[in-house]
Amino acid sequence: MSTSYDTAAAILPLVGGPANVTSVAHCMTRLRLGLADRSLVDEEALRAVPGVLGVVDDDTYQIVLGPGVVARVTPEFQALVLKRARQQRNATPVKLALRRVANIFVPLIPALIGCGVLAGLNGLLLNLGLLPGVTPALSVIATAFMSLIAVFVGHNTAKEFGGTPVLGGAVAAIVVYPGVAKVTAFGVTLAPGQGGVLGALAAALLGVHVEKWCRRRVPATLDVLLTPTLTVLVAGLATLYGLMYTAGAVSTAIGTAANWLLTTTGAFAGLVLGGLFLPLVMLGLHQALIPIHATLIEQQGHTVLLPLLAMAGAGQVGAAAAVYVRLRHDTTMRTTIRSALPAGLLGVGEPLIYGVSLPLGRPFLTACVGGAAGGGFVGLFAMLGERVGATAIGPSGWALFPLLAGNRGLAPTAAIYAGGLLTGYAVGFLTTYAFGLRAVSSPAADPTSAPAAPGSRSRDPHGGRR
Repeated sequence: MSTSYDTAAAILPLVGGPANVTSVAHCMTRLRLGLADRSLVDEEALRAVPGVLGVVDDDTYQIVLGPGVVARVTPEFQALVLKRARQQRNATPVKLALRRVANIFVPLIPALIGCGVLAGLNGLLLNLGLLPGVTPALSVIATAFMSLIAVFVGHNTAKEFGGTPVLGGAVAAIVVYPGVAKVTAFGVTLAPGQGGVLGALAAALLGVHVEKWCRRRVPATLDVLLTPTLTVLVAGLATLYGLMYTAGAVSTAIGTAANWLLTTTGAFAGLVLGGLFLPLVMLGLHQALIPIHATLIEQQGHTVLLPLLAMAGAGQVGAAAAVYVRLRHDTTMRTTIRSALPAGLLGVGEPLIYGVSLPLGRPFLTACVGGAAGGGFVGLFAMLGERVGATAIGPSGWALFPLLAGNRGLAPTAAIYAGGLLTGYAVGFLTTYAFGLRAVSSPAADPTSAPAAPGSRSRDPHGGRR
């Protein structure tokens, strides 16, 4: 094993183990750790670790390793922490990959939401001819983040995969730099932004690999100078003469596929997407859609997939309402539903999934039926030329209204989306009321009725036997 690995492995248990580490970063000479409980640190033993030059207990717990050395130890330390955490969660490689995708894009969602709302407000003011002196400023504020989103994706990618975040941002910045219009690759002149977030993601990943390769081979005395230079140079050239072109082709294909899907098979696509989204959320696989949403927003200004997927939450709300009506004597379940329903209406479905539909079984399936119906409703209008999209990812349910965008204006777009929600509510309610719960006919289902005869078995109102 490498000296860097040995140093990292020696440090980890002395700072309280992986569970005590909340953040990992480094500067030119120090490994900077966020620790949940500093009383768990064995400082005397830590100072005695070969390679540790000292410790500083400041806002972060800082372990002095020296220039060059710290850049090699940090990724080894991060990998050890991640490995132990993965073992504790029993995560599969697929789940780990999706979690990493989420860690890259989820921190960007607040900015996407804020800028998306402002973009919608600006569009409304322009259509109404109001505040002409303000709309140019609103336009700049709403679009500036999207014009540089590649830089943030690159920064987060490098951070997630154990590289230096600013180097990831530097490499990804090439994708959106106006000067790329002077570069020709594969006989085609590049365009600023070509490849979008996918190109930025690929560029930063390559940058991380180049950086790690350099850290292992460049002498410590030259590491500070050569590693950043080689990382930006090698990854930058590869981005210009390969990744931007390839990622641009993939991004265009995603946009073309989404348009074709809704134009030719909108109702069916809506049924499938709306019906399957709850199982995807339950398994955590919905995170794989985040880069697709981001690509569509960057490319077309909105994602046409999110309103379809949001219908799954409507089916869930309808199913929960039916359970509330049917199980009128189950005070515990009704209390859970009353607590979780407001969040469900705003698009936060996990409380209803894990507190209501999954424990009962059948209502989870009937909620999917409601989601499929709502998705089919919105998809049908897409086939008729009425497109409904969202300018940001994150919110759904009622919270998505301020972020809606379409090709026929705000009013028709909002009306179609509302129609889809109402369809999801209604179908989710009716199918759950009719098929989602077994018949509640036993006196035992009513706590005010007389007790059952000794030795008899009564039906559980949730569908089992007691």
